[in-house]
Amino acid sequence: MTLRFFCLLACQLLLVFACTQARAADGVDITQAEIQLTEEGYRLNTRFSFELNHELQEAVQNGIKLAFTTEIEMTRPRWWWRDEKAVFSKRTISISYDVLTRQYNVSSGGTVPQSFPTLDEALSLIRRPARWLIAPRSALKTGETYEVSIRMFMDRDFLSKPLQVNAINDSSWRLASNRKTFTYKAGPSAG
Repeated sequence: MTLRFFCLLACQLLLVFACTQARAADGVDITQAEIQLTEEGYRLNTRFSFELNHELQEAVQNGIKLAFTTEIEMTRPRWWWRDEKAVFSKRTISISYDVLTRQYNVSSGGTVPQSFPTLDEALSLIRRPARWLIAPRSALKTGETYEVSIRMFMDRDFLSKPLQVNAINDSSWRLASNRKTFTYKAGPSAG
C-alpha cells in the first residue's frame, strides 16, 4: 500500500514538473543581455526569444494593441546598509495591426511607428530591440560592481479595463520572462 502511494506521488510530481517545463517553454527567454558604456551613457543591449500563442495572435489581428515592457534595475551591494539602487528604467514597445493597410505597427515610447507586412517581422523588432539608453554616465561609480536584474513581460496594464480583467484570469494572456541577473563593473572608457 505504501509503495503504491509513493509511486503515485512520484508520478504526480513528475507530471507537475513536466507541465511546469512545458509552460516555461511558452514564456520569454532572455538570450542576450549586456550593458555597454557609450558617450551618452549606459545602454542596454538585449535579445529575447518568444512566440505569441494562438489567442494573442488572434487578439492582435482583431485590433488589440499588445505592449511588451522591459525593466532593468542596477544595484550596488553595501555590507553596512541596504543596497544602493543606482538605476531603474523601463521601456515599453507595443504592437498593433491596422486592418485598412494590412500592416503590423510597432512603436516604442513616442517614436514614429514602424510598419511590417507580417507578424513575424514585427515581432523581430520586439525580440531584437535597438540599444536603449538606461542611464547617464554619472549614474554609476567607475570601478564599482553592480548587480543587474532584467525582465521582460507582456504588460497587461496597457489593455482596456475589460480585457485586463479577462487577462488576469486567463493564463494564455501571461507572457513573461524570469529575471535574468548578472554583475557589471562600471568602466571608465566609452565603447
